Parts: sequence; structure tokens; C-alpha cells
Amino acid sequence: MAKVFSKTARGVVSGIAAAAFGAILVANDVAAQGADGMGSEMFRRDTPSQQGRDKGQYIPTISITPDGCEAWVMDDGAEGYAVNHVNRQGVPVCREVNVCGVLNTDQYFATDSYRISHKGQQRLREFFRDSSAFAYTIVGHTDSRASDEYNMRLSLNRANSVAKVAQSTGARIADVRGMGERSPVAPNNSAAGMAKNRRVEILCIQ
Repeated sequence: MAKVFSKTARGVVSGIAAAAFGAILVANDVAAQGADGMGSEMFRRDTPSQQGRDKGQYIPTISITPDGCEAWVMDDGAEGYAVNHVNRQGVPVCREVNVCGVLNTDQYFATDSYRISHKGQQRLREFFRDSSAFAYTIVGHTDSRASDEYNMRLSLNRANSVAKVAQSTGARIADVRGMGERSPVAPNNSAAGMAKNRRVEILCIQ
């Protein structure tokens, strides 16, 4: 009985040793791949925005939710994981949000277009460069002349065009929305009223 147990024990120990040796070989192989450039993308942990300063370490950063509240994200949000930033009392840390700019779209876009004129792009760049807001939400609106589906698409495309100009200046965009004709500021029964409704709102998150 003792001999049987001894043989079994020796077999188990030998199996563990072989597995451990195999793990060492795999680890060495992975390290070698990383050293010569093979497989480096698979194991890359750099946070893109850090431009190599993080040296492979995950760095938590603050992101802004569309309602202006702060959240901790990892790896620029690439991990898809976020945690609300709260104070010592457990209350979410939220920033003030207000409308800080309203674009009359007739002055920035041609009819049925979401391409911003060259002069309009210059004015927008000046606005975002001079602004001290932490982040922005861009919201597009239309009048009620076309279908709801068309207006929703056009308003979103125009908002995205404004957001693209903002990002070219380094501005942080928290959200981009298209409201179509659903949030008018004036009745759509007159030319003047419809002109007021054709707008893009810039919300500043302070």
C-alpha cells in the first residue's frame, strides 16, 4: 500500500513539475515575442492619450456624462468601465451646464446641408478657443417643414459638424444630439418663427 501511494505521489509531483516547466516556457516565449515586436499589440497596455508617458500603466481619468456629472474611466474609456466620481458624502460630483452659444443655422449651413461654411468654421474655432468650459454638449434643431425622420437626421448631422470643429481645437465633447423639430423655441407658423427654430445650441459644462 505504501509503495502504491509512493508511486502515485511521485507521479503527481512529476506532473506538477512538468506543468510548471511548461508554464515557464510559455511565459518566456511571450516575453520573447514582446521583446522582438511579435505579439506586442496583443499585450499593449498604453493609454493612447498619455502618448507613452504612462509606461504601460493604466491611468484613471475623469470623463463627463451627458448630464454634466463626472465619472472615472480607465484607458480613455476603451475598457468600457466607468465609476461615478462622488464626494466624501457619496454625492455625485456634477458640473454646471448652461447654454453658452446658439448658432442660427441659416448663417452657417446651406439649405438641407450639414456642411459648415468656411467663415462659419473660423467663427466656431474662435469661440471654442476663447471658451473656458470643461466640456460641451452640442444639440441640433430644425423647423417643422420636412418629415420628422428627415429633421432628426439633419439636426444630428449639423450638431456633429459643429462638434467636429470643436474637437479640432482640442475641445472636449460630452454629447452630441439631434432634436429635429421636437424642441421649438417659437411657433412654426411664420418665417420668423421657423428661422428661430433652425439652430444649433452649444451647452457649456463648467
